[in-house]
Amino acid sequence: MHTTAGAHMRAELTSQPETWARAAAMRDEQALLPASGARIAVVGCGTSWFMAQSYAALRESAGHGETDAFTASEFPFGRGYDAIVALTRSGTTTEVLELTERVKGKTPVIAVVGDTSSPLVDIADSVIGLPFADEQSVVQTRFATTALALFRASVGESLDAAISDAQAVLDGTDDDALAEAEQYSFLGMGWAMGLAHEAALKMRESSQSWTESYSSMEYRHGPIAIAAPGRITWQLGSAPEGLQAQVEATGARFVQHPIDPMADLVRLHRVALDRAVAKGLDPDQPRNLTRSVVLDG
Repeated sequence: MHTTAGAHMRAELTSQPETWARAAAMRDEQALLPASGARIAVVGCGTSWFMAQSYAALRESAGHGETDAFTASEFPFGRGYDAIVALTRSGTTTEVLELTERVKGKTPVIAVVGDTSSPLVDIADSVIGLPFADEQSVVQTRFATTALALFRASVGESLDAAISDAQAVLDGTDDDALAEAEQYSFLGMGWAMGLAHEAALKMRESSQSWTESYSSMEYRHGPIAIAAPGRITWQLGSAPEGLQAQVEATGARFVQHPIDPMADLVRLHRVALDRAVAKGLDPDQPRNLTRSVVLDG
């Protein structure tokens, strides 16, 4: 039993450069993902849903075919897809299991899982296991980003810069003020929008903080109203022209780092952990949460 709050989360988040490199090299497993040109859906719940959004944006923008992302409970069964990619750390999430059972024999499901002994492994048509990225902390870090590293490599992206940027983040120190804001708004464009949603979720889960997330352009259509002194607007990746000046005019702090957005999420992981610990919380066992959502009945 660990005695230091967030000990598992700290060990797991700092291992990300290593797990990303391992996933990027898994060429045989990447070949199990739907072929270029296939019309696919990517499903997951919570963190996995946000990674599904990023993968969908990456795959479609790279010209590999129409790609939709859904939370598993909102999957549109009336639509036709060539394949479904189901992302789940535990492989026990009720909604994902029910979806897979429902489409069995109609639409092939490729499961990307952390726990390769889980029930999903037995009912999916193909399985990509990432057990080396599985986690003990309830708050996900490396499994989500390692799966995204696998997806990025599968559409032809190099992970070298992301890995280098993430290691530089981990080797450096963070501005203490990043963990001390009253409120956080996370922004992203394209595939980084899923990362913005994930960043907000991480901060909420780990430290019970007030966080929101938006498309960078959408932020100016109302949500910027909450920007104020003592609050942070954090852009992952490139920002629209003029946004920084507009945010700073409110007195809020605009945060943006010129690194791969996935590496900037690693920075946020550490900020979230530090904020949680400073508040006397343990992100390995956050309030009201469990490792997997398993529904009764």
